[in-house]
Amino acid sequence: MTTGLRRLSEPEQREVSRLAVAAGQKLLQHGAESTLVTDVTCRLGVALGVESVEVSLSASSMVITTLNHGRCITTTRRCQDRGINMQVVTDIQRVCIMAERGLLDIDSVHHRLEKIKPLRYNRFLVIVMIGLSCASFSRLAGGDWPVFLLTFIASSVGMFVRQEIAHCHFNPLVNFGVTAFVTTLISGLGQVYQIGETPFLAMASSVLMLVPGFPLINAISDMVKGYSNMGIARWTLASLLTLSTSMGIVAAMNVLGVWGWLS
Repeated sequence: MTTGLRRLSEPEQREVSRLAVAAGQKLLQHGAESTLVTDVTCRLGVALGVESVEVSLSASSMVITTLNHGRCITTTRRCQDRGINMQVVTDIQRVCIMAERGLLDIDSVHHRLEKIKPLRYNRFLVIVMIGLSCASFSRLAGGDWPVFLLTFIASSVGMFVRQEIAHCHFNPLVNFGVTAFVTTLISGLGQVYQIGETPFLAMASSVLMLVPGFPLINAISDMVKGYSNMGIARWTLASLLTLSTSMGIVAAMNVLGVWGWLS
């Protein structure tokens, strides 16, 4: 089965191992599901000349072993969360496909992976678009234009606070809790001063930006596809983020003395 494979020297196999684990590390850091991380890592290693690649994933690290003509090389990397970014995931998949087609060699793959940087949209554009999306939800739920405007302001300010806290590298649980508190505090003013016909919709809609939808989807996907440990870890994180958000909302409601849609 392996007679057609070229025998890699030990330095070459080590470099292939580094490239494969670097690709997997970036995928895991930027929100790819476990199946995709394992698949791309194995495919890239095989495309670059090793016989096979074995991958083991955990919530914050990954271990891979490359096998080539009886020689095994194992390497481990920590995978700190860098935020969801599908542009990075797509670029790494493109590098893998090009390597499989013989368009990239080891040096070219190394160069391509080094050049992959997360695409960041203008922060003020993100703030405006988040504000519009949350405000649109309030409108779809039956809110009038004053409620739409209040939701836009609350969610936009909340997103600004979220960006600032993230920039200071605080724990995501603190980030979500504080953001939920500030957002609900602003939107709750609509209930205090009776802005619009249904001001409680602003309180419900402005915090929708904090729903951890992507981690929850990945958690279910991982568990269904056999990566139970990864699925449980991601589900736990998403649940903690939801709990933190809920605590921020309840704290703001207590401060204002209003309970919005709960009253």
